[in-house]
Amino acid sequence: MNRDPQSPGAHTVATAKRKRSKLFVLDTNVLLHDPTSLHRFEEHDIYIPMVVLEELDHNKKGTSDVARNARQVSRLLDDIVQTSPNGIDKGIELKAASKGLATGRLFFQSESIDETLPESLPRARGDNQILAVLIHLGKTTVQSREVVLVSKDINMRIKARALGQAAQDYFNDKVLDDRELLDPGYRTLPADFWETHARGLKSWKDDGRVYYAVSGPLARDLALNHFVTVAADPPFHARVKEKDGPVVVLESVLDYAHAKLNVWGIQARNVEQNYALNLLMDPEVDLVTLLGQAGSGKTLLTLAAALTQTLEMKRYSEIIVTRVTVPVGEDIGFLPGTEEEKMGPWMEFLDDTLDVLLGGEDENAWGQKATRDLVKARIKVKSLNFMRGRTFLNKFVIIDEAQNLTPKQMKTLITRAGPGTKMVCLGNMAQIDSPFLTEASSGLAAAVDRFRNWPHAGHVTLAHGERSRLADRANEVL
Repeated sequence: MNRDPQSPGAHTVATAKRKRSKLFVLDTNVLLHDPTSLHRFEEHDIYIPMVVLEELDHNKKGTSDVARNARQVSRLLDDIVQTSPNGIDKGIELKAASKGLATGRLFFQSESIDETLPESLPRARGDNQILAVLIHLGKTTVQSREVVLVSKDINMRIKARALGQAAQDYFNDKVLDDRELLDPGYRTLPADFWETHARGLKSWKDDGRVYYAVSGPLARDLALNHFVTVAADPPFHARVKEKDGPVVVLESVLDYAHAKLNVWGIQARNVEQNYALNLLMDPEVDLVTLLGQAGSGKTLLTLAAALTQTLEMKRYSEIIVTRVTVPVGEDIGFLPGTEEEKMGPWMEFLDDTLDVLLGGEDENAWGQKATRDLVKARIKVKSLNFMRGRTFLNKFVIIDEAQNLTPKQMKTLITRAGPGTKMVCLGNMAQIDSPFLTEASSGLAAAVDRFRNWPHAGHVTLAHGERSRLADRANEVL
Protein backbone atom coordinates (compact mmCIF):
# COMPACT_ATOMS: atom_id res chain seq x y z
CA MET A 1 0.00 0.00 0.00
CA ASN A 2 1.43 3.34 -1.10
CA ARG A 3 1.06 6.50 0.96
CA ASP A 4 0.90 10.22 0.37
CA PRO A 5 4.50 11.52 0.47
CA GLN A 6 3.50 14.29 2.87
CA SER A 7 1.30 12.49 5.38
CA PRO A 8 2.09 8.79 5.99
CA GLY A 9 -0.94 6.55 5.81
CA ALA A 10 -3.24 9.20 4.37
CA HIS A 11 -3.21 8.28 0.68
CA THR A 12 -3.74 4.75 -0.64
CA VAL A 13 -2.86 3.89 -4.23
CA ALA A 14 -5.25 1.44 -5.80
CA THR A 15 -3.34 -0.09 -8.69
CA ALA A 16 -0.12 -2.05 -8.99
CA LYS A 17 1.12 0.44 -11.57
CA ARG A 18 0.84 3.25 -9.03
CA LYS A 19 2.77 1.13 -6.50
CA ARG A 20 5.68 0.86 -8.90
CA SER A 21 5.67 4.56 -9.77
CA LYS A 22 8.45 6.78 -8.45
CA LEU A 23 8.31 10.08 -6.63
CA PHE A 24 10.60 12.65 -8.30
CA VAL A 25 11.72 15.66 -6.25
CA LEU A 26 12.51 18.47 -8.68
CA ASP A 27 15.35 20.93 -8.23
CA THR A 28 14.74 24.52 -9.34
CA ASN A 29 17.22 24.28 -12.20
CA VAL A 30 15.15 21.55 -13.89
CA LEU A 31 12.11 23.82 -14.08
CA LEU A 32 14.21 26.76 -15.24
CA HIS A 33 15.89 24.59 -17.87
CA ASP A 34 12.66 23.10 -19.25
CA PRO A 35 9.42 24.79 -18.14
CA THR A 36 7.41 21.88 -19.56
CA SER A 37 9.30 19.30 -17.48
CA LEU A 38 6.19 18.92 -15.27
CA HIS A 39 4.62 16.99 -18.17
CA ARG A 40 7.62 14.75 -18.87
CA PHE A 41 7.48 12.19 -16.06
CA GLU A 42 4.70 9.96 -17.48
CA GLU A 43 3.06 7.87 -14.74
CA HIS A 44 5.39 9.02 -11.96
CA ASP A 45 4.59 11.61 -9.29
CA ILE A 46 6.35 14.96 -8.83
CA TYR A 47 7.15 16.73 -5.57
CA ILE A 48 8.10 20.42 -5.41
CA PRO A 49 9.67 21.70 -2.16
CA MET A 50 8.66 25.16 -0.94
CA VAL A 51 12.18 26.53 -1.43
CA VAL A 52 11.87 25.77 -5.16
CA LEU A 53 8.86 28.09 -5.37
CA GLU A 54 10.86 30.75 -3.54
CA GLU A 55 13.74 30.41 -6.00
CA LEU A 56 11.35 30.58 -8.95
CA ASP A 57 9.94 33.82 -7.58
CA HIS A 58 13.46 35.19 -7.11
CA ASN A 59 14.40 34.40 -10.74
CA LYS A 60 11.29 35.69 -12.50
CA LYS A 61 12.41 39.32 -12.89
CA GLY A 62 14.24 40.38 -16.04
CA THR A 63 14.33 39.63 -19.75
CA SER A 64 16.76 36.71 -19.79
CA ASP A 65 15.79 33.19 -20.84
CA VAL A 66 15.98 32.12 -17.18
CA ALA A 67 13.52 34.86 -16.16
CA ARG A 68 11.15 33.96 -19.01
CA ASN A 69 11.26 30.30 -18.07
CA ALA A 70 10.60 31.12 -14.40
CA ARG A 71 7.50 33.12 -15.36
CA GLN A 72 6.33 30.34 -17.68
CA VAL A 73 6.70 27.74 -14.92
CA SER A 74 4.81 29.96 -12.46
CA ARG A 75 1.91 30.36 -14.91
CA LEU A 76 1.90 26.64 -15.62
CA LEU A 77 1.82 25.80 -11.90
CA ASP A 78 -1.04 28.26 -11.40
CA ASP A 79 -3.03 26.59 -14.20
CA ILE A 80 -2.41 23.16 -12.70
CA VAL A 81 -3.46 24.25 -9.18
CA GLN A 82 -6.70 25.70 -10.54
CA THR A 83 -7.65 22.29 -11.95
CA SER A 84 -7.91 20.96 -8.39
CA PRO A 85 -10.90 22.63 -6.72
CA ASN A 86 -10.68 20.28 -3.72
CA GLY A 87 -7.23 21.48 -2.65
CA ILE A 88 -3.70 20.26 -3.18
CA ASP A 89 -3.07 18.21 -0.03
CA LYS A 90 -3.71 14.88 -1.78
CA GLY A 91 -1.78 15.79 -4.92
CA ILE A 92 -3.05 17.22 -8.19
CA GLU A 93 -3.65 14.96 -11.16
CA LEU A 94 -1.56 16.02 -14.16
CA LYS A 95 -3.48 14.12 -16.82
CA ALA A 96 -5.85 16.96 -17.74
CA ALA A 97 -3.26 19.75 -17.58
CA SER A 98 -0.73 17.79 -19.64
CA LYS A 99 -3.36 16.57 -22.14
CA GLY A 100 -2.54 12.98 -21.38
CA LEU A 101 1.26 13.26 -21.51
CA ALA A 102 1.56 12.71 -17.75
CA THR A 103 -0.71 10.56 -15.59
CA GLY A 104 0.95 11.06 -12.21
CA ARG A 105 0.27 13.62 -9.48
CA LEU A 106 1.91 16.88 -8.47
CA PHE A 107 2.63 17.38 -4.75
CA PHE A 108 3.71 20.56 -3.00
CA GLN A 109 5.44 20.78 0.36
CA SER A 110 2.67 21.87 2.72
CA GLU A 111 4.30 21.32 6.10
CA SER A 112 7.49 22.32 7.87
CA ILE A 113 10.20 19.69 7.66
CA ASP A 114 12.82 19.57 10.41
CA GLU A 115 15.38 17.08 9.20
CA THR A 116 18.85 16.87 10.70
CA LEU A 117 21.63 17.43 8.18
CA PRO A 118 25.40 17.06 8.65
CA GLU A 119 27.01 20.15 10.20
CA SER A 120 28.88 20.80 6.96
CA LEU A 121 25.56 21.48 5.18
CA PRO A 122 24.08 24.78 6.47
CA ARG A 123 20.27 24.87 6.31
CA ALA A 124 20.28 28.46 5.03
CA ARG A 125 21.19 27.32 1.52
CA GLY A 126 18.33 26.40 -0.79
CA ASP A 127 20.06 23.27 -2.10
CA ASN A 128 20.45 21.88 1.40
CA GLN A 129 16.79 22.57 2.20
CA ILE A 130 15.87 20.46 -0.83
CA LEU A 131 18.17 17.71 0.46
CA ALA A 132 16.41 17.85 3.83
CA VAL A 133 13.06 17.40 2.08
CA LEU A 134 14.49 14.50 0.08
CA ILE A 135 15.72 12.71 3.22
CA HIS A 136 12.38 13.28 4.95
CA LEU A 137 10.41 11.83 2.03
CA GLY A 138 12.73 8.83 1.94
CA LYS A 139 11.92 8.10 5.58
CA THR A 140 8.16 8.68 5.43
CA THR A 141 7.44 6.86 2.15
CA VAL A 142 6.96 3.09 2.08
CA GLN A 143 9.85 1.00 0.77
CA SER A 144 8.11 0.07 -2.50
CA ARG A 145 8.05 3.74 -3.45
CA GLU A 146 11.39 5.08 -4.71
CA VAL A 147 12.14 8.76 -4.05
CA VAL A 148 14.55 10.31 -6.55
CA LEU A 149 16.06 13.79 -6.76
CA VAL A 150 16.15 15.24 -10.30
CA SER A 151 18.71 18.02 -10.75
CA LYS A 152 20.87 19.53 -13.48
CA ASP A 153 23.44 20.44 -10.82
CA ILE A 154 26.18 17.79 -10.72
CA ASN A 155 27.36 18.75 -7.22
CA MET A 156 23.80 18.62 -5.95
CA ARG A 157 23.45 15.05 -7.23
CA ILE A 158 26.79 14.11 -5.65
CA LYS A 159 25.71 15.51 -2.26
CA ALA A 160 22.43 13.62 -2.43
CA ARG A 161 24.18 10.33 -3.18
CA ALA A 162 26.71 11.01 -0.40
CA LEU A 163 23.71 11.22 1.96
CA GLY A 164 22.43 7.87 0.71
CA GLN A 165 19.68 9.29 -1.52
CA ALA A 166 18.90 8.48 -5.16
CA ALA A 167 19.60 11.28 -7.67
CA GLN A 168 19.70 11.61 -11.42
CA ASP A 169 20.05 14.14 -14.21
CA TYR A 170 17.08 15.45 -16.22
CA PHE A 171 17.27 13.44 -19.44
CA ASN A 172 14.21 14.56 -21.39
CA ASP A 173 16.07 17.43 -23.07
CA LYS A 174 18.73 15.10 -24.46
CA VAL A 175 18.44 14.24 -28.12
CA LEU A 176 20.90 11.36 -28.06
CA ASP A 177 22.78 9.32 -25.53
CA ASP A 178 26.20 10.68 -24.54
CA ARG A 179 27.78 7.47 -25.80
CA GLU A 180 26.22 7.78 -29.22
CA LEU A 181 27.24 9.93 -32.16
CA LEU A 182 25.04 11.94 -34.46
CA ASP A 183 24.51 10.40 -37.87
CA PRO A 184 27.27 11.84 -40.10
CA GLY A 185 24.86 12.15 -43.02
CA TYR A 186 26.58 9.63 -45.26
CA ARG A 187 27.56 5.97 -45.35
CA THR A 188 29.59 3.58 -47.47
CA LEU A 189 27.71 0.70 -49.09
CA PRO A 190 29.38 -2.65 -49.88
CA ALA A 191 30.83 -3.29 -53.32
CA ASP A 192 28.13 -5.88 -54.08
CA PHE A 193 25.31 -3.37 -53.44
CA TRP A 194 24.14 -3.35 -57.05
CA GLU A 195 24.10 -7.14 -57.24
CA THR A 196 22.12 -7.57 -54.01
CA HIS A 197 19.67 -4.79 -54.95
CA ALA A 198 19.33 -5.53 -58.68
CA ARG A 199 15.73 -6.77 -58.51
CA GLY A 200 13.38 -4.08 -59.81
CA LEU A 201 16.25 -1.65 -60.43
CA LYS A 202 15.32 1.32 -62.65
CA SER A 203 17.50 4.14 -63.90
CA TRP A 204 16.96 7.31 -65.93
CA LYS A 205 18.50 10.70 -66.69
CA ASP A 206 17.01 14.11 -66.02
CA ASP A 207 18.65 17.55 -66.27
CA GLY A 208 22.14 16.10 -66.39
CA ARG A 209 21.65 13.87 -63.35
CA VAL A 210 21.38 10.08 -63.24
CA TYR A 211 18.69 8.55 -61.01
CA TYR A 212 18.36 4.99 -59.71
CA ALA A 213 15.26 3.52 -58.06
CA VAL A 214 16.41 0.62 -55.86
CA SER A 215 14.87 -1.56 -53.18
CA GLY A 216 16.34 -4.05 -50.78
CA PRO A 217 17.50 -4.59 -47.20
CA LEU A 218 19.99 -1.69 -47.10
CA ALA A 219 17.62 0.72 -48.85
CA ARG A 220 15.23 0.64 -45.88
CA ASP A 221 17.86 2.12 -43.58
CA LEU A 222 18.66 5.12 -45.79
CA ALA A 223 17.28 8.54 -44.89
CA LEU A 224 16.31 11.41 -47.17
CA ASN A 225 19.17 13.66 -48.28
CA HIS A 226 21.73 11.22 -46.90
CA PHE A 227 24.71 10.48 -49.13
CA VAL A 228 25.91 7.02 -50.09
CA THR A 229 29.15 5.78 -51.58
CA VAL A 230 29.32 2.41 -53.31
CA ALA A 231 32.79 1.01 -52.81
CA ALA A 232 33.67 0.34 -56.45
CA ASP A 233 36.37 1.45 -58.85
CA PRO A 234 35.73 4.27 -59.46
CA PRO A 235 33.45 4.83 -56.41
CA PHE A 236 29.86 5.85 -57.00
CA HIS A 237 28.47 8.80 -55.00
CA ALA A 238 24.76 9.57 -54.74
CA ARG A 239 22.16 11.27 -52.56
CA VAL A 240 18.86 9.79 -51.38
CA LYS A 241 16.37 12.01 -53.21
CA GLU A 242 13.11 10.18 -52.52
CA LYS A 243 11.97 7.40 -50.23
CA ASP A 244 8.77 5.39 -50.35
CA GLY A 245 8.86 2.48 -47.93
CA PRO A 246 11.52 -0.01 -49.11
CA VAL A 247 12.14 1.90 -52.37
CA VAL A 248 14.59 4.79 -52.53
CA VAL A 249 15.59 7.00 -55.43
CA LEU A 250 19.33 7.75 -55.60
CA GLU A 251 20.51 10.89 -57.41
CA SER A 252 24.07 11.17 -58.64
CA VAL A 253 25.91 14.04 -56.96
CA LEU A 254 27.78 16.84 -58.69
CA ASP A 255 31.56 16.69 -58.43
CA TYR A 256 32.56 20.01 -56.91
CA ALA A 257 36.15 18.81 -56.74
CA HIS A 258 36.35 19.51 -60.48
CA ALA A 259 37.76 22.91 -61.46
CA LYS A 260 34.82 23.64 -63.79
CA LEU A 261 32.36 23.31 -60.89
CA ASN A 262 34.26 25.47 -58.42
CA VAL A 263 32.17 27.58 -56.06
CA TRP A 264 33.56 31.13 -55.86
CA GLY A 265 36.95 29.64 -56.69
CA ILE A 266 36.69 26.93 -54.04
CA GLN A 267 36.91 23.22 -54.92
CA ALA A 268 35.99 20.34 -52.63
CA ARG A 269 39.11 18.76 -51.16
CA ASN A 270 37.49 15.59 -49.88
CA VAL A 271 34.30 13.57 -50.20
CA GLU A 272 32.59 15.18 -47.20
CA GLN A 273 33.19 18.69 -48.54
CA ASN A 274 31.71 17.62 -51.87
CA TYR A 275 28.60 16.34 -50.08
CA ALA A 276 28.35 19.62 -48.14
CA LEU A 277 28.54 21.71 -51.33
CA ASN A 278 25.81 19.60 -52.94
CA LEU A 279 23.52 20.55 -50.05
CA LEU A 280 24.64 24.18 -49.88
CA MET A 281 24.10 24.75 -53.60
CA ASP A 282 20.71 23.00 -53.78
CA PRO A 283 17.87 25.58 -53.63
CA GLU A 284 15.43 22.83 -52.59
CA VAL A 285 17.31 22.27 -49.32
CA ASP A 286 16.19 24.98 -46.89
CA LEU A 287 18.17 23.87 -43.82
CA VAL A 288 21.74 22.59 -43.83
CA THR A 289 23.61 21.55 -40.68
CA LEU A 290 27.37 21.11 -40.90
CA LEU A 291 29.43 19.62 -38.09
CA GLY A 292 33.17 19.23 -38.06
CA GLN A 293 36.41 19.86 -36.27
CA ALA A 294 38.25 23.16 -36.48
CA GLY A 295 39.69 23.67 -39.95
CA SER A 296 37.39 21.24 -41.76
CA GLY A 297 36.09 24.00 -44.03
CA LYS A 298 32.58 24.58 -42.68
CA THR A 299 32.67 28.38 -42.81
CA LEU A 300 34.68 28.61 -46.03
CA LEU A 301 32.36 26.32 -48.00
CA THR A 302 29.24 28.00 -46.63
CA LEU A 303 30.37 31.54 -47.35
CA ALA A 304 31.57 30.56 -50.85
CA ALA A 305 28.17 29.02 -51.60
CA ALA A 306 26.41 32.06 -50.13
CA LEU A 307 28.39 34.55 -52.25
CA THR A 308 27.89 32.51 -55.42
CA GLN A 309 24.13 32.22 -54.98
CA THR A 310 23.70 35.82 -53.79
CA LEU A 311 25.96 37.78 -56.14
CA GLU A 312 26.13 35.54 -59.21
CA MET A 313 22.92 33.46 -59.29
CA LYS A 314 20.75 36.13 -57.57
CA ARG A 315 18.85 33.46 -55.61
CA TYR A 316 19.12 35.42 -52.37
CA SER A 317 19.03 39.15 -51.72
CA GLU A 318 21.69 39.23 -49.00
CA ILE A 319 23.70 37.16 -46.55
CA ILE A 320 23.00 37.35 -42.82
CA VAL A 321 25.62 36.06 -40.38
CA THR A 322 25.10 35.57 -36.66
CA ARG A 323 26.63 33.56 -33.86
CA VAL A 324 26.33 32.89 -30.14
CA THR A 325 28.45 35.34 -28.15
CA VAL A 326 29.85 32.91 -25.58
CA PRO A 327 33.48 33.82 -24.73
CA VAL A 328 36.13 31.09 -24.54
CA GLY A 329 37.99 32.80 -21.68
CA GLU A 330 37.17 35.68 -19.37
CA ASP A 331 34.63 38.16 -20.73
CA ILE A 332 36.13 41.55 -21.71
CA GLY A 333 32.99 43.45 -20.72
CA PHE A 334 30.58 45.61 -22.68
CA LEU A 335 31.52 46.72 -26.18
CA PRO A 336 30.77 50.22 -27.50
CA GLY A 337 29.12 51.18 -30.78
CA THR A 338 26.26 50.04 -32.99
CA GLU A 339 24.98 46.48 -33.28
CA GLU A 340 27.45 45.63 -36.04
CA GLU A 341 30.32 47.30 -34.15
CA LYS A 342 29.49 45.35 -31.00
CA MET A 343 29.43 42.12 -33.02
CA GLY A 344 32.71 43.00 -34.74
CA PRO A 345 35.06 41.14 -32.36
CA TRP A 346 32.86 38.04 -32.59
CA MET A 347 32.90 38.14 -36.40
CA GLU A 348 36.65 38.29 -37.05
CA PHE A 349 36.32 34.81 -38.57
CA LEU A 350 34.28 36.43 -41.35
CA ASP A 351 37.16 38.69 -42.38
CA ASP A 352 39.56 35.74 -42.24
CA THR A 353 37.31 33.75 -44.57
CA LEU A 354 36.85 36.67 -46.96
CA ASP A 355 40.65 36.99 -47.14
CA VAL A 356 40.75 33.45 -48.51
CA LEU A 357 37.85 33.94 -50.92
CA LEU A 358 38.81 37.41 -52.18
CA GLY A 359 42.56 37.37 -51.68
CA GLY A 360 44.46 39.37 -49.11
CA GLU A 361 43.45 43.02 -49.00
CA ASP A 362 45.82 45.22 -51.00
CA GLU A 363 45.22 48.92 -50.41
CA ASN A 364 47.00 49.78 -53.67
CA ALA A 365 44.70 47.63 -55.80
CA TRP A 366 41.64 49.84 -56.24
CA GLY A 367 39.62 47.22 -58.11
CA GLN A 368 40.24 44.58 -55.48
CA LYS A 369 39.21 46.95 -52.70
CA ALA A 370 36.03 47.90 -54.57
CA THR A 371 35.15 44.23 -54.98
CA ARG A 372 35.71 43.61 -51.29
CA ASP A 373 33.50 46.58 -50.35
CA LEU A 374 30.78 45.34 -52.73
CA VAL A 375 30.85 41.87 -51.19
CA LYS A 376 30.82 43.22 -47.63
CA ALA A 377 27.82 45.41 -48.47
CA ARG A 378 25.78 42.26 -49.15
CA ILE A 379 26.75 40.66 -45.82
CA LYS A 380 24.88 41.78 -42.69
CA VAL A 381 26.09 40.87 -39.21
CA LYS A 382 23.26 40.48 -36.69
CA SER A 383 23.01 39.74 -32.99
CA LEU A 384 20.88 36.90 -31.64
CA ASN A 385 19.38 39.29 -29.08
CA PHE A 386 17.27 41.04 -31.73
CA MET A 387 16.10 38.04 -33.77
CA ARG A 388 12.74 37.45 -32.09
CA GLY A 389 9.83 38.68 -34.19
CA ARG A 390 11.84 39.08 -37.40
CA THR A 391 11.12 37.40 -40.74
CA PHE A 392 13.86 36.82 -43.31
CA LEU A 393 12.74 36.87 -46.95
CA ASN A 394 15.07 35.49 -49.65
CA LYS A 395 18.06 35.55 -47.33
CA PHE A 396 21.02 33.21 -46.93
CA VAL A 397 21.36 32.93 -43.13
CA ILE A 398 24.54 31.54 -41.57
CA ILE A 399 24.43 30.60 -37.87
CA ASP A 400 27.99 30.03 -36.66
CA GLU A 401 28.98 28.24 -33.42
CA ALA A 402 25.48 26.76 -33.30
CA GLN A 403 26.58 24.09 -30.81
CA ASN A 404 26.23 26.77 -28.10
CA LEU A 405 22.52 27.29 -28.81
CA THR A 406 19.82 25.73 -26.67
CA PRO A 407 17.00 23.88 -28.46
CA LYS A 408 14.69 26.81 -27.66
CA GLN A 409 17.12 29.33 -29.16
CA MET A 410 17.55 27.14 -32.22
CA LYS A 411 13.78 27.04 -32.68
CA THR A 412 13.60 30.83 -32.36
CA LEU A 413 16.19 31.27 -35.11
CA ILE A 414 14.93 28.68 -37.58
CA THR A 415 11.35 29.95 -37.30
CA ARG A 416 12.57 33.35 -38.55
CA ALA A 417 12.89 31.87 -42.05
CA GLY A 418 10.43 33.23 -44.58
CA PRO A 419 9.83 32.23 -48.23
CA GLY A 420 13.00 31.72 -50.24
CA THR A 421 15.34 31.71 -47.23
CA LYS A 422 18.08 29.15 -46.67
CA MET A 423 19.57 28.56 -43.23
CA VAL A 424 22.94 26.95 -42.55
CA CYS A 425 23.95 25.96 -39.01
CA LEU A 426 27.66 25.40 -38.36
CA GLY A 427 29.22 23.91 -35.27
CA ASN A 428 31.72 21.64 -33.57
CA MET A 429 30.37 19.50 -30.74
CA ALA A 430 33.86 19.28 -29.24
CA GLN A 431 33.90 23.04 -28.63
CA ILE A 432 30.78 23.71 -26.54
CA ASP A 433 31.58 26.81 -24.46
CA SER A 434 28.18 27.26 -22.81
CA PRO A 435 28.31 25.95 -19.22
CA PHE A 436 24.69 24.76 -19.41
CA LEU A 437 24.88 22.56 -22.51
CA THR A 438 26.32 19.16 -23.39
CA GLU A 439 26.69 17.33 -26.68
CA ALA A 440 23.39 15.61 -25.99
CA SER A 441 21.34 18.71 -25.11
CA SER A 442 22.71 21.19 -27.66
CA GLY A 443 20.23 22.88 -29.99
CA LEU A 444 22.42 21.86 -32.94
CA ALA A 445 22.05 18.20 -32.00
CA ALA A 446 18.29 18.75 -31.75
CA ALA A 447 18.17 20.29 -35.24
CA VAL A 448 20.16 17.43 -36.77
CA ASP A 449 17.96 14.81 -35.14
CA ARG A 450 14.52 16.40 -35.56
CA PHE A 451 14.96 17.35 -39.24
CA ARG A 452 16.19 13.89 -40.20
CA ASN A 453 14.20 12.44 -43.12
CA TRP A 454 12.67 15.81 -44.05
CA PRO A 455 13.14 16.32 -47.83
CA HIS A 456 14.20 19.97 -47.45
CA ALA A 457 16.92 19.49 -44.83
CA GLY A 458 20.34 17.87 -44.95
CA HIS A 459 23.27 17.20 -42.67
CA VAL A 460 26.95 16.38 -43.19
CA THR A 461 29.75 15.87 -40.68
CA LEU A 462 33.11 16.97 -42.06
CA ALA A 463 35.57 14.45 -40.70
CA HIS A 464 38.84 15.72 -42.16
CA GLY A 465 40.67 18.95 -41.39
CA GLU A 466 42.01 20.96 -44.31
CA ARG A 467 43.35 24.09 -42.57
CA SER A 468 46.94 23.06 -41.93
CA ARG A 469 48.98 20.13 -40.66
CA LEU A 470 49.47 21.98 -37.35
CA ALA A 471 45.69 22.43 -36.86
CA ASP A 472 45.06 18.79 -37.75
CA ARG A 473 47.69 17.62 -35.28
CA ALA A 474 46.24 19.83 -32.54
CA ASN A 475 42.79 18.31 -33.10
CA GLU A 476 44.32 14.86 -32.68
CA VAL A 477 46.53 15.30 -29.63
CA LEU A 478 45.06 18.18 -27.58
